[in-house]
Amino acid sequence: MSKYNMPNMSGGIDSTLVDVSQTIPIFVPFLLVFVFFFIFLSGAITQKSKSGHADMPLWMTLASMGTLLITLSMTLVDGLVDSVTLGVVIAITILSFIWLALGSTNTEV
Repeated sequence: MSKYNMPNMSGGIDSTLVDVSQTIPIFVPFLLVFVFFFIFLSGAITQKSKSGHADMPLWMTLASMGTLLITLSMTLVDGLVDSVTLGVVIAITILSFIWLALGSTNTEV
């Protein structure tokens, strides 16, 4: 059984992230899921505490857009995000837009 080799930190944060994502392939998808749920839950909880109602389609759309922007910026680094992860993020973003468009009864969208 081989030991874990620490990534080379002198190459910058992008090479470190690529080394970590090659060693632990689920790292980038878990990072994106964390970003999505952080935006989604913090926005919905804050809106519910201020207005008494949380607009879930709106916050899912905002969270998926934020995750898509982060994913697109991560695709600029070669080897960081694979095409399956990018496809899943784009599909979730499209589905959240459809949910927002079809279910907006009391929103201003």
